[in-house]
Amino acid sequence: MSPPDERRPVERGQVSLREAVGVWLRVAAQSFGGPAGQIGVMHRLLVEEKGWMGERRFLHALSFCMLLPGPEAQQLATYCGWLMHRVRGGLLAGGLFILPGFLSILALSVLYVSYLEVLWVEALFYGLKAGVLAVVAAAVWTIGRRTLETPFLLAVAAGAFIALFFFDLTFPVVLVVALTAGWLASRWAPAWLAPAGHEETSEEEGELAAPEASEISWGLTVRVAATWLAIWLVPVIALRLWLAPDHIFVVEATFFSKVALITFGGAYAALAFTAQQGVGVYGWLSASEMLDGLGMAETTPGPLIQVLQFVGFLAAYRQPGTLDPLVAGILGSILTTWMIFAPCFLWIFVGAPWMERLRRVEGLSGALRGVTAAVVGVMLNLALWFGLHVLFGEVEERHVMGLRLFVPDLSSPDFVALGIALAALWGLSRRQWPLLPTLASATLIGAFSLLLRQ
Repeated sequence: MSPPDERRPVERGQVSLREAVGVWLRVAAQSFGGPAGQIGVMHRLLVEEKGWMGERRFLHALSFCMLLPGPEAQQLATYCGWLMHRVRGGLLAGGLFILPGFLSILALSVLYVSYLEVLWVEALFYGLKAGVLAVVAAAVWTIGRRTLETPFLLAVAAGAFIALFFFDLTFPVVLVVALTAGWLASRWAPAWLAPAGHEETSEEEGELAAPEASEISWGLTVRVAATWLAIWLVPVIALRLWLAPDHIFVVEATFFSKVALITFGGAYAALAFTAQQGVGVYGWLSASEMLDGLGMAETTPGPLIQVLQFVGFLAAYRQPGTLDPLVAGILGSILTTWMIFAPCFLWIFVGAPWMERLRRVEGLSGALRGVTAAVVGVMLNLALWFGLHVLFGEVEERHVMGLRLFVPDLSSPDFVALGIALAALWGLSRRQWPLLPTLASATLIGAFSLLLRQ
């Protein structure tokens, strides 16, 4: 008999849509800290607190999302929502995940061009970032401890971290190597992927209903793909037919559709490409303004890739044509968000049914175990990068003998942020403090301490 406090996975249908919406609203409200923090929040709520998904099911979904272009955390939310309530659930989970960040960045963009001070954001989110750092660290530890069950998987995770953090290898290369390593191990050394005596439990495999046969067919896949391609690309085609080729809305729709297709590796890959093109080629904004937008995205809820909305706002605001600049900026903001996130629903609604059907295919399962291990290395890379920038005032990037090193200024440690992060980590890990009150407390303590030092 299971202990009373043990969370057992649930069957699909036992979770009402109303209850799921409440949880997705909590995810949306707590989705700070970039992809690592957002994945940690979802893991804590869906796997640990609610028990709606088993560990392997969650990581299977995460591994698939890591292979896709675009923001992996938003795609993971869409995948998990689809698992529970199919298309309605995916739309609600993915849409609610985007909404707080969209509204926050839009409001801050309007303030930014209206020459109003946005420095209050720093005070409000100072402690929050330290609390999010604790969430990220706890997520890396929890997922890593449950995932890296063999020395081989530990080596894959370590290799992914080293490749990304020290050698700055591209994200797709790391994932292809991990995918290949997992596939080869499944064929030639299956014991490398699972500890001796390991056996999949019925709870892990049965917590959510797998897609029925009627939900998986090439005909249905083609219809779903055609529907979401139209949702994504019809606005692009309409703008090209209605407006001049050099109109800002046409240029934005085309450019950000390209970004959605080619930027594997989530927000950081998209940011690098957009900064290069938006600053150096199109001249939509300056490098300093790009950093301002990144600061907004890092200190507001939602995907970090939402910074591209700020870029789209400024580009349209400065080239409004016959429109009022503020109206043009808002429309550019909406258009950019549409072009970035519409493809995410396409990838999930087309791919998720097949990924669920193929979960038991030995070679694919082994390949995804390799990707899952690499994901832990990716999360550690993001967590360390985020931690350095939260705990130190200055962090310099250096290149020494082919290695990329992040060197913090040891004269600029932030002991208050460190104290908040350690206290939150202790509470989350040892005392099982609820996530939202922990983050709220970190926010209030941080804001109060920062105001005292002004």
